[in-house]
Amino acid sequence: MDARFTAEQDEIRRAVRELLRRRCGPEESRRAVDTPAGHDPALWTALAEQLGLPGLALPETYGGVGCSVTELALACEETGRVLAPTPLLGTAVLVAPLVLALGTERQRADLLPRMASGALTATLVAPPGAALGLTGDNRAEWAGGGRAGGVQARPSGGAGGGAVASPRAAGATLGGPGGAPAARPSAAPSASQPSPVARSLPEEQPHAPGWRLYGEVDQVLDGHSADLLLVAAHAGGFARSRTLLFLVPGDAPGLVRTRQRALDATRPQARVQLRDVEAELLGDDDGSDVLGALARTGDTAAGVLACEAVGAADRVLEMTVEYVKQREQFGRPVGSFQAVKHRLADVYVQLQAARSAAYFAAWAAVHDERRVGGLALAQALEALHTAAAEGIQLHGGIGFTWEHEAQRYFKRATGDELLFGPAHRLRAHAADAARLFERAEVSV
Repeated sequence: MDARFTAEQDEIRRAVRELLRRRCGPEESRRAVDTPAGHDPALWTALAEQLGLPGLALPETYGGVGCSVTELALACEETGRVLAPTPLLGTAVLVAPLVLALGTERQRADLLPRMASGALTATLVAPPGAALGLTGDNRAEWAGGGRAGGVQARPSGGAGGGAVASPRAAGATLGGPGGAPAARPSAAPSASQPSPVARSLPEEQPHAPGWRLYGEVDQVLDGHSADLLLVAAHAGGFARSRTLLFLVPGDAPGLVRTRQRALDATRPQARVQLRDVEAELLGDDDGSDVLGALARTGDTAAGVLACEAVGAADRVLEMTVEYVKQREQFGRPVGSFQAVKHRLADVYVQLQAARSAAYFAAWAAVHDERRVGGLALAQALEALHTAAAEGIQLHGGIGFTWEHEAQRYFKRATGDELLFGPAHRLRAHAADAARLFERAEVSV
């Protein structure tokens, strides 16, 4: 492994940091999370059009930049520094790789260019930690593999007669400005004035079998505003169970999306209810390894999230060091006390260790080295949690207030642990996968 960054990677980081410095300060971020969409559409457009961030790791064939996951992870380190509220995680890190890996050529050609341009936002409707194989074997019953629970799927219509109508054919639109969902299904747009995101699914195929979904999933990232939902559902009944992925437009009839109050407001979440919703199968029904693809995507996503957490920890440590240099006690700066220096030094060492692990995980995702993303994420979340906790305490009384930025970084660390798994579970699953603590068989 060559730990040096290329000139192109350094330029990507610099460009992302500069744009976010101008467009995503603390006040802008607070205003954005209070909007119906939960993010600033103008910032998302700038990231997409000026930097090509949503398509950074997508092939040029599908409108992407043609870089790797490593470059995307480095860019996310910069978005983590400012806790930028964007649909980047759901669209580019979770959904786009699954469409690229499992989708048909028709689906890839239709969906990926619009994701790369930022015109189409998407999210994965599934419990992140369990579905992505970060905290346990994702072959368990998280998708409704038992007799009840999760999201269930069943074929609709007769042979060749159950095709899923595209939103264009059904006259559907995908919400209002900024991706905010409409309260009720909209009327059909006129032919002369099509919606810029009028199609969230590829065009209807006359002989494609249709599916209908029913069930409920909580804590779906950007679930209230995403234009496209990629739903993990259980099909085949209890006896012949299997997990499949389905494409559902954001305003499909029978789909109810309710924004939930999240601990970390910069990661808006929603409850998604599917009440006999028509959907299109992602890929062909040919026995594709859906669970394996989810696990591979989870390992890659963990590396990206680790870099994002490292960026956040670096920023909160930077803020704390600046503050202790200015705050005085007993006639001298607090930062001059040896105890404070030791505490900040411990945070710095933990942060650098987490940064090394995160960079290695980002590199490993490109070179098909698996089972390192979860470990890197565990170390990065611990570093962010420690840095934010020390930052709050060393800021004194102001660090606990709603107005100060330190509490937002602490919420990011805690919120990510709730979504993707606490550090001890991430490490435990990695140890189980590597069979680290299995007893060796003794031959007589």
